[in-house]
Amino acid sequence: MSELKPRITENGIDYILVGDYYIPDLKLPEEHRPIGKYGRMHREYLREVHPARLNTLILTGELWTYLADLNEQAQDWRIYEKQNKRIAGTARADARAIRRTGWSFKAGDKCHRNRKI
Repeated sequence: MSELKPRITENGIDYILVGDYYIPDLKLPEEHRPIGKYGRMHREYLREVHPARLNTLILTGELWTYLADLNEQAQDWRIYEKQNKRIAGTARADARAIRRTGWSFKAGDKCHRNRKI
């Protein structure tokens, strides 16, 4: 039998000879960012609701990058929401203070009217 080449390329995929079989030489992209809480939650969502999308991301090697990006977006959104809640909370506290003082003036006015009669 003829000598098998240690490395071949077919259809744009590299294959390595291991024993008598050619195994695809697949390399995942280097990603060092953590996927975090929201990435893990989204991965579970994909696993339960969109398994075809999950398989596509795994096979193309984009899953980790996709989940890391999603986690960063969720973290940014949480920071943004915290800032808005703090600003809105200050505005609500001011509105409550105005309402309380307005109510106390009205209550005092009613008491004052009752005393005059």
